[in-house]
Amino acid sequence: MNNADARGQRLDVVVVGAGFGGLYAVYKFREMGLRIAAFEAGGDVGGVWYWNRYPGARVDLPSIDYSYSFSPEIEQEWTWSEEFASQPELLAYFNFVADRLDLRKHYQFNTRVTRAVWDEARKLWQVTTDRGETIEATYCVMATGPLSIPRDPEIPGIDAYKGQLLRAGKWPHHPVDFTGKRVGVIGTGSTGIQIVQEVGRQADELFVFQRTPSFTMPMRNQKLDPDYVADVKRNYAGIREAARNSPNGGVRPWTTRAFFSVTPSRRRELLEDAWKSGGLTMLGTFTDLLSNEEANEHVAEFVRDKINDVVTDSATAEKLKPRGYPIFARRPCLDTGYYETFNQPNVQLIDCVTDPIVEITERGMRTQSGETELDVLIFATGYDGLTGALTAFDVVGRNGRTVNEKWKEGARSHLGLMMEGFPNLFMTTGPNGPAALANIVRISENDVDWIANAITHMADHGLDTIEPTRKAEDDWMALVFKLAQRSLLSKAKTWYVGTNVKDKAQGLTLFTGGFPKYREYCAAAIQNGYRDFVFERGRKPVAA
Repeated sequence: MNNADARGQRLDVVVVGAGFGGLYAVYKFREMGLRIAAFEAGGDVGGVWYWNRYPGARVDLPSIDYSYSFSPEIEQEWTWSEEFASQPELLAYFNFVADRLDLRKHYQFNTRVTRAVWDEARKLWQVTTDRGETIEATYCVMATGPLSIPRDPEIPGIDAYKGQLLRAGKWPHHPVDFTGKRVGVIGTGSTGIQIVQEVGRQADELFVFQRTPSFTMPMRNQKLDPDYVADVKRNYAGIREAARNSPNGGVRPWTTRAFFSVTPSRRRELLEDAWKSGGLTMLGTFTDLLSNEEANEHVAEFVRDKINDVVTDSATAEKLKPRGYPIFARRPCLDTGYYETFNQPNVQLIDCVTDPIVEITERGMRTQSGETELDVLIFATGYDGLTGALTAFDVVGRNGRTVNEKWKEGARSHLGLMMEGFPNLFMTTGPNGPAALANIVRISENDVDWIANAITHMADHGLDTIEPTRKAEDDWMALVFKLAQRSLLSKAKTWYVGTNVKDKAQGLTLFTGGFPKYREYCAAAIQNGYRDFVFERGRKPVAA
């Protein structure tokens, strides 16, 4: 059903978002025979990859992993060209999937959902858009992803700047020429690193304003050989099963080997092999790098030594070395010549720890030591992660309670899929699941399949609403927090824990128990007959 046909009718499902979760949800629910309307703020499919068009934008997971497994036909018909796909190829993949499955007809693009309200009397969601439309549906699926609300840095004077201001998360849809320009970049996470290594080759001068240095490792990207691609396509089923049973939900190597279980010389050999292999191999070389601080520091020092090997100026090398937080506690970064960029005479690192940013001026950036004039200023300062998409607009559940109110002290839900007090509202890659810690495509497929099971269960039993019990939600969050205490992830100031957004509740609310264990909990919720959920038929509660 086209969205234009949906007005004035009660539909089965509204889907918000056209990334991995949203597209699969639309396909899955359509194949179930449900009436659907879907909305996307961007102009087309692709989710974050529709917006992320900045120079050097590239996925940091293997392409064969960062793709759907639900359709053997798509697996065979689509061929990746590189081990780590660039943004144009990723967007081409989304377009291919949307065309192959005829999904666009269900979407209204360039449309932002501004409000979603639960109508208790009629047992439905009223979803309002910025076009003034209201769609009514029994179920609402928020496939808005963990990274969809970009954040400007909290620096005075942004509006005063008269040069060209570019935001990584909302990059222009046309090439930007940096030739002959003085360019400044704020943000040295995964996005900033990709931008710096590209713009450094083009700009007349590049100034990197580093507030927190990141650990980054060589990507070692390569073109995919046709024989390798043929092997993958012939063995996709086994590869996908291995991914689903891996802690990270992907084909990245992992082990049960503890760091101190092998000799110092062997540890060194393994780390050198991982560095040469590239990608996130190092994270999977030892099993305890996010639980054993001493082991973690050994690996961190190994990477710091590599910075010395690459960066010729010792003072610059020292400034680039991350300290004060565990390696891998911030999002791991991959690069192609990032550290080498600082050997170029046109690139200058400004250490904002020793020379803090004061303000943005009409002409550029002022730090404590003085003003740097800039023709172009680039913000690569990340997102209001995990919760931002759902708190950016009004989502109103039972008794007028909003998600913002419920999440005032931090995100809470059951399984990262549903919230007590918000009947028939589902999330994909929610903030209390593995979200940013595992392959988002495998998580999205798992979550959509779970939602589809719940809807089918309700249809089979004549049920009108579903929501988790308060006890189930409390128990799940207790488990999440218990696991988080064992992880070093909470020991860095990151968007994982909310420290990048002023006044945001802080704490690690991600499920850190690994993707297979998360799948087990999701499956158990179905197998035990949804005993952790409350259903209603008409106005009467129904025991599962």
